[in-house]
Amino acid sequence: MRLSIIGATVLASTLMPAFADEGMWQPHQLPELESVLKEKGLEIDPKNISKLTEFPMNAVISLGGCTASFVSPKGLVVTNHHCAYGSIQYNSTPENNILANGFLAKSYDQELPASPGSRVYVTEQVTNVTDKVNAALSDNMDGQARYKAVETVEKSLVSQCEQDQGYRCNVYTFHGGLEYYLIKSLEIEDVRLVYNPAMGIGKFGGDIDNWMWPRHTGDYSFYRAYVNKDGKPAPFSEDNVPFSSESFLKVSAKGVKEGDFVMVTGYPGRTNRYRTASEVTHQFTHVYPTAKAYREQSIEIIKDNAPEGSKARIAYESTLAGLANYAKNYGGMINSYQKTDMQARKDTLAEQLSAWINADKSRKKQYSQVLKELDELIAQTQQSSELDLVLGYMNRSAMMSTATRLYRLANEQQLPDAQREPGYQERDMTRFKASMTSLSRRYDDKVDMALLAHFADLYAQLEPSKRLKSLDKVLGLDNGYDQAQLRSKLANMYASTSLNDEQKRLEWMGHSVEQFKQSDDPFIALAVATFDEMKQREQQKKTLAGQLNAVRPQYMAAIIAFYKEQGLPVYADANSTLRVTYGTVKGYTPRDAVNYTPFTKLEGISEKFTGIEPFDAPTAQMEQIAAKAYGSYKDEQLGSVPVNFLSTVDTTGGNSGSPTLNGKAELVGLLFDGVSESIIGDWDYDPALNRSIHVDTRYMLWVMENVDNAQNLLDEMHIVK
Repeated sequence: MRLSIIGATVLASTLMPAFADEGMWQPHQLPELESVLKEKGLEIDPKNISKLTEFPMNAVISLGGCTASFVSPKGLVVTNHHCAYGSIQYNSTPENNILANGFLAKSYDQELPASPGSRVYVTEQVTNVTDKVNAALSDNMDGQARYKAVETVEKSLVSQCEQDQGYRCNVYTFHGGLEYYLIKSLEIEDVRLVYNPAMGIGKFGGDIDNWMWPRHTGDYSFYRAYVNKDGKPAPFSEDNVPFSSESFLKVSAKGVKEGDFVMVTGYPGRTNRYRTASEVTHQFTHVYPTAKAYREQSIEIIKDNAPEGSKARIAYESTLAGLANYAKNYGGMINSYQKTDMQARKDTLAEQLSAWINADKSRKKQYSQVLKELDELIAQTQQSSELDLVLGYMNRSAMMSTATRLYRLANEQQLPDAQREPGYQERDMTRFKASMTSLSRRYDDKVDMALLAHFADLYAQLEPSKRLKSLDKVLGLDNGYDQAQLRSKLANMYASTSLNDEQKRLEWMGHSVEQFKQSDDPFIALAVATFDEMKQREQQKKTLAGQLNAVRPQYMAAIIAFYKEQGLPVYADANSTLRVTYGTVKGYTPRDAVNYTPFTKLEGISEKFTGIEPFDAPTAQMEQIAAKAYGSYKDEQLGSVPVNFLSTVDTTGGNSGSPTLNGKAELVGLLFDGVSESIIGDWDYDPALNRSIHVDTRYMLWVMENVDNAQNLLDEMHIVK
């Protein structure tokens, strides 16, 4: 069934937030929030924030997974240390470990190429294309046809948009398919590492302090964006010049105080606040516990097979950081779920929504079957989750995933470009090649084999009916499971493959399907043997996705109308598109008799310091703290330099590196984390516990001046004193 989008859109855009500081708002919604923002402390015109090509929005950029911002007219970019972690690791060696020791380029020619595939995206245009997508749909379409129709329209829109060279375009879904927006971003390909503090600053506290307060982490680093001499995006070249950004953020050395207004602009990844009660139950009782265990097992395997300081460990440092981050995230999610009444409230909402629908004849006619159909489809999607999780972690094996992707590419290249699967079109080939190249510095045979062996064991222990016949045959499981035989098989595969050679991987990008079928490389053979069955599963998932695409928008229309009557805020779930959230600098009380203040200071570093990672710090820094060399960055109320601070802004993953702005749109911090009590904010919002953690710009500037002697960058930025 198709439904009127206009009414739902009006509802979504005119609702005012009932709860303080809740919501990740699309820029075009902000004029509707003018009175709230002004009352909170915004000094610039809210209409400016809704215009993507004007200050400050055109200074905020995406790194494709993290957020960043321009802080000089010469393309200087500031983001989180953990967002630049992959590039820092990529440029590190045992002989010159800049991950451990830090790095500073004193001039342009000393700047280092970021890891292959690194990009800077500047959002320039957002267009509502809902009518174009809906025009291709009809009520009598089955799930497969509906999925294909939406995909075809999206590809066409993207293709037209990308006729302008140097741009990356994507169609994003909002409110479960109720709205679609085409987003056009300038894609800067030449990104270089300029400066990162030592690990003892950028990752002080490590995984122990992750998601915790109080925090004392200097989670910041600098890139620079480069373009050709005509000012257009171009691949890396020594002839390229720094990008001349139309706007950049002034950096505040004055900072903020408790109760001050702050605003965060960024690209939050994904939230799930409108998911049904059954989806919440499944995610928190099955998916998160399993994924947490798998990540913890992966961490242990990597550490066991890659000794500290070894080339292999350096290669996997970025992987370890990501695994640890989400393992702790999932643990916090589960803990919050078990301690709060979230599930009970979701169950109650389901009952209330059903009663509200059935209380009115017109609503009952429009929505009566929606809840039932949605629950049935969700149940179908969950049936294969056990296999999906195991296969997902098996496919983290670089050799298995590389072979699978290369063979898929060969198959897709037989089709006209417009008919290829997203990710395998010509527009994707630069990224594809970059992934094949960057693997060289993020891979070790021993580690990769150990990871695959572990998850292959878990796969082998599933019931045969839940496994894939083609994969069973390749792994020798069709006649029963013998761990020793399986390990021996995998060892032979790793000994015989050539995919661990960069040049060989790149050569396979141009090979035909027939050449793949004739190959005796064991991982290529695995990809060929499992291709048909894997694709069949993919088609089944697409059919379900198409069916959900027909029902979920109706559910969201009902939710929006219901929320309007309750006076609740309505904003789209995060989906990696540009959003704005606002709040105040504020502490919180997580439990009885515990009251957290909103600032930490330099002396907290000394209190935590042990001299052993992760509570190690550069000698120069510890000497400056001991000497109380605060300089102009001292906060008189704290009696020291502030390090991190808390605020009530509503954020999630993807917001990492987001600029934290004061009422004048000056940079006062970088968002880098949340507290453990608010991790569940991806699914639920609690104003008492929702807190985000920011690096205070005063600490960033203090380190740059007093520890790392980054005077060249301080001189380049406009610092507000």
